[in-house]
Amino acid sequence: MSTFPVAGHGRAYLAIPGPSVIPEAVLQAMHRPAPNIYGGQLIDMTASIVPDLLRVARTNGKVAMYIGNGHAAWEAALANVIAPGDRVLVPATGRFAHGWADMAEGQGAEVDIIDFGKRAPMDMERIAEALRADANHRIKAVLAVHVDTSTSVRSDISALRAVLDAEGHPALLMADCIASLGCDVFEMDAWGVDVMVTGCQKGLMVPPGMAFVFFNDKAAEARAAMPRVSRYWDWTPRANPEEFYMYWNGTAPTHHLYGLRTALDMLHAEGIEAVWRRHAMLAQAVWAACDEWGSDGPLELNVADPAHRSVAVTSLRLGAPNGTALRDWVEQHLGLTLGVGLGMAPPGDPSWHGFFRLGHMGHVNGHMIMGLLGGIEAGLCALDIPHGRGALDAAAAVIAKG
Repeated sequence: MSTFPVAGHGRAYLAIPGPSVIPEAVLQAMHRPAPNIYGGQLIDMTASIVPDLLRVARTNGKVAMYIGNGHAAWEAALANVIAPGDRVLVPATGRFAHGWADMAEGQGAEVDIIDFGKRAPMDMERIAEALRADANHRIKAVLAVHVDTSTSVRSDISALRAVLDAEGHPALLMADCIASLGCDVFEMDAWGVDVMVTGCQKGLMVPPGMAFVFFNDKAAEARAAMPRVSRYWDWTPRANPEEFYMYWNGTAPTHHLYGLRTALDMLHAEGIEAVWRRHAMLAQAVWAACDEWGSDGPLELNVADPAHRSVAVTSLRLGAPNGTALRDWVEQHLGLTLGVGLGMAPPGDPSWHGFFRLGHMGHVNGHMIMGLLGGIEAGLCALDIPHGRGALDAAAAVIAKG
């Protein structure tokens, strides 16, 4: 007789904040023999991908594509505009801002971090003070994470541009949209972002392996003034390729491109504004359920104000060891995987077991979110973790309103 949990048979559900659920259409597009990388369909298809990526980013600028993850995008962006000895300002709202800052430091930059903790967005006045103090304009760039995947804090990038403009500071505004692109509203050109980085494995719904750096004319001028940029990271030939291989500085990520072409078709068929509305509605359903659970128990949304929450990821506090216990139970009994509390406590600190995260990004719909929430409810009941009742009713009411 099988010892596998009765409710655990069937397709597993990866409900972490990236990699996100991969649509069947994307998987099918990738399931093909290796194509010719010197001519034919792949070359024409790649040329069609570029303008559609720019549409998602809401920019008339350029995009450079890389084989790599989000960390590769960080390094590529820095390599093109930040020289050793340059100073960068990093307003931090979680682990990933610190990660980008560390990468800048590793490339020889001087890094000033303004840490806003793990539960609050950026304070624009504190940033303005730092810019005012930089009278000689040594700060060459502000590295801002739009949505920190660890904390689920969403910061106001357009307000950050307004601060730079008000202070008359020439620093580049660089935005990490790895967790947010294709989920949370983002307007690269309208918000005055000079450089934006993202990956393919979240809102773009493709398996991990591709990274993108978008940049405008101001950033291109900064690149032109650099004393040197490594041949591999240099975005100039990638964004303006004379031959196909120059998109990649070598062999193309062939099957990822087929998947990305299909994912972009799906996004544009739905319409990016509709994609944003879908994510907002499903996030509100998640939050409604969490509010009910937390009304009579320890569960707490990490970000109190909905205005500062991402609609792609929700970070939650349940108290140690409940967070890990819940994650373990739903994975073992239901085939449902929740995200770990990444960066919410120091390594080795037992309080880390009190956090978990939900990914509701990319290829998700109402019944998937209701299944996710139902799985959490089952876990709370099975583990006798105190919680308020009516969570699923509250979520259903949000989805019913559409």
